[in-house]
Amino acid sequence: MSQPTAIPAMPVKGKRLHSIDLLRGTVMIIMALDHVRDYFHASAFLYDPTDLTRTDVPLFFTRWITHFCAPIFTFLAGTSAFLNGTKKTKKELSLFLLTRGLWLVIAELVIVTLGWTFNPQYPVLILQVIWALGVSMMVLAGMIYLPLTAILVIGLAIIGAHNLLDVPPGPHNTSFIMGVLHEQHIFFMKPVSIMMGYPVTPWIGIMMVGYAFGQLYLPTFDSGKRRKTLIWLGLGAVALFIIIRFINMYGDPHPWSAQKNPVFTVLSFLNTTKYPPSLLYILMTLGPAMLFLAFAEKPLNRLSEKLVVFGRVPMFYYLLHIYLIHILAVIAAAISGFKWSDMVLTGWVSMNSQLQGYGYSLAFVYVLWIIIVIGVYPLCKRYDAYKQANRTKWWLSYI
Repeated sequence: MSQPTAIPAMPVKGKRLHSIDLLRGTVMIIMALDHVRDYFHASAFLYDPTDLTRTDVPLFFTRWITHFCAPIFTFLAGTSAFLNGTKKTKKELSLFLLTRGLWLVIAELVIVTLGWTFNPQYPVLILQVIWALGVSMMVLAGMIYLPLTAILVIGLAIIGAHNLLDVPPGPHNTSFIMGVLHEQHIFFMKPVSIMMGYPVTPWIGIMMVGYAFGQLYLPTFDSGKRRKTLIWLGLGAVALFIIIRFINMYGDPHPWSAQKNPVFTVLSFLNTTKYPPSLLYILMTLGPAMLFLAFAEKPLNRLSEKLVVFGRVPMFYYLLHIYLIHILAVIAAAISGFKWSDMVLTGWVSMNSQLQGYGYSLAFVYVLWIIIVIGVYPLCKRYDAYKQANRTKWWLSYI
């Protein structure tokens, strides 16, 4: 099944786009919870929230629920690329994906890294989700010339087979190429170190599958058939996750195991690997996303109307919330008796030893998260209105 050079310019209207924006907006809001936790929760500076020897159930699920954000956002970026291509030739779409991907990589290096660290000397470059999105878009820029079926098959093969690159735990040397492709690593160099947070291989596969998924949202695709397809895809992915995880032989470099009680055994079962996202991690997160989309095609209510706003301005929201969270963290550190300059960082926030002893309760994190999301909503709404009123301005597609 191949994609034509350009599908006639028929905008995908109404609830079909609302469901995608609603899902994207929902995960963007959830994402902010993890970043607030990173900068404000006391335990963030002591141990990983998924460390079953030290965590508790509320903290584990506070982290676990945010696992859905990056894969869903990457997947939907692929879907949006396909739908964008219904209004362009392949050459135009390829150029757009190439330039937007390059812009995202540059933005990660210059704008996003500064937001995370507030350190204008750039002692470290933090390459995370925006970097992975950018590289994936640049790869997709070339892949769109293949038949749609080939894009889907290659994407699924990457998702399913990339765990063959896993290396056993323990000391070993990680090459820069392996760090870029598959193994999270910090490369300490002078004058700038590189924190390779998001190795790109599985993210490329996720975006390619998301691109092929976009055909379900063509104006000619029957909504009832789409709903049934989404339900079967979602249930199938969840079932496959449970089966493969239960077998405990492939799909994640960290097997689950029996724990001190049944609840923690369940946590172990759910505790899949994000860096890079394992096959099981991807099934665990994208399966429920399909089910969400299946049941989200309905008229918007007062709440979902607001969630959709975040989904329509994801990059604007992403940059805004990073800088706001970090500014508030500077103030919180000073109030807590630390120096404000302790929040000018040389690496990821939780890796800075000068902040040990700083932090607040998990309840505080949740309250602040809600305040931040409500606080940025008016700005996101105004920017969304500006984008809607200025569709002809090309640069708005990049922010």
